[in-house]
Amino acid sequence: MAAIITQLHSKNYRIDFTAKQITFLDSRFYITEQGNYVPSVTTVLEAYPKTSQFYDWLKKNGENSDEIRDEAGRRGSVVHGLTEKYDNGEEVTLLDANGEIGCKLFEWKCFEKYVEFRNRFEVDIHAIECNLSSDRLGFAGTMDRDMTIRIKGKRYLLDIKTSNNIWDEYWLQLVAYQKLIEDINHGKNWFDGRAILHLNAKTRTDGRKDAIQGVGWQLLIDEEDPAEKWGIFQATHKLWLAQNGSMKPKKLVYSLSHKVKTA
Repeated sequence: MAAIITQLHSKNYRIDFTAKQITFLDSRFYITEQGNYVPSVTTVLEAYPKTSQFYDWLKKNGENSDEIRDEAGRRGSVVHGLTEKYDNGEEVTLLDANGEIGCKLFEWKCFEKYVEFRNRFEVDIHAIECNLSSDRLGFAGTMDRDMTIRIKGKRYLLDIKTSNNIWDEYWLQLVAYQKLIEDINHGKNWFDGRAILHLNAKTRTDGRKDAIQGVGWQLLIDEEDPAEKWGIFQATHKLWLAQNGSMKPKKLVYSLSHKVKTA
């Protein structure tokens, strides 16, 4: 085995046993099958215009904003990891092997909301955490779930969110993932729509008859023609390329071991 690519705390890294090196890969970029680096969908969407709410938040949090953003990203990665293990049939426990709590209680609370969703509504999961990339489209991303919700009998591309709010760019993100899947499958589309499972919603009840929600979580569905959102994403992609077209992924390379040289 010359090399492997795996993950550590949601960050990709490559271990090269021949060169005795470990390379941490820039999460903003993916490597396509042809060996090219392309930006992630979420990286492209950094060029999407910010709302007044964002600038109000930035003013309020000031120098702490980067720390808050990074913590939100870490929190989301932990919850995604828990749901992935659950959907793969693993037993997910709050306590680790030493009897210590293995995650923050907010993260476990979000996970339990996901479990409630799965227990209340029958779903068929077709794919979990799939890496998607396209040289032709020039971007890549990781799809959370491809599932059919039996109560509606329809198949959705699903994204799991733990953020305080659901922003417009989240729907652009899902449309971009759908286009990646269509590109990989030669234009075939089997989705009836796109959905966001919001595990940090402000809902206080199970909702009305047709609602798919519970206390603190909600499934939001978009079954509209994605053409308009796809056009907006393409424009955002062009803007990102105009600003960052020459950007290259950063790499951190370390040796796997060191030993003092003797004379």
